[in-house]
Amino acid sequence: MTTFELSASTRTIFGRKTKQLRKKGLVPANIFGKKIKSMAIELESSVLLDTMRKAGETGLIHLKVKGDDKSHAVIVSGYAQDPVSGAMLHVDFHEVDLKQKTTATVPLKAVGESEAVKSGMVLVMMKNELDVEALPTDLPDSIEVDISVLTEVGMSILAKDLKIDRSKVTLTVEDEETIATIQEPAKEEVVEVAPAEGEVVEGEAKPAEGDAKPEADAKADAKKE
Repeated sequence: MTTFELSASTRTIFGRKTKQLRKKGLVPANIFGKKIKSMAIELESSVLLDTMRKAGETGLIHLKVKGDDKSHAVIVSGYAQDPVSGAMLHVDFHEVDLKQKTTATVPLKAVGESEAVKSGMVLVMMKNELDVEALPTDLPDSIEVDISVLTEVGMSILAKDLKIDRSKVTLTVEDEETIATIQEPAKEEVVEVAPAEGEVVEGEAKPAEGDAKPEADAKADAKKE
């Protein structure tokens, strides 16, 4: 797997005052883990965002805190963003033991070309990500789903079909779990609209202006008799 490096400083500002940090282009964060007391830190926003985009949820980050001789092996555990601006508000880093397995969410990536899709059928990804268990250094950045084996409607790719090193990585789903399948495209439903009152239906004769309606003619004839 790919590893990344990141630098941070110890944070002394907490609570609502962290707005001051964000105005300076800094993001408040925390490091936590089984063998570490929670550590409050702050990082440069632009560098942090770039690293998070590259590392995703499984990329191992070597985080160096100024004044700390130890480099922390961490993965991004969670984060909060402003719902309007998208600005990063806070990040949690989980320090992992490189010799102990951990669980992480890995994105699935469709690769290859499906003859069924090329002929107009629809590829349905039942899963976009999977939880896996592995040593931090063995966590895959993504898991490829080879859709070239899907040649007709009804064919599926199951969890057991995924190409991963199962001696190092364990999936947390059952082998028979469907990952991707081929379906027919949805048919457009034709809705028949009833004609509005007085509207002429195609193929139905409309009395010319001034012509008496059949019902009126019948009443007139009755009077004559």
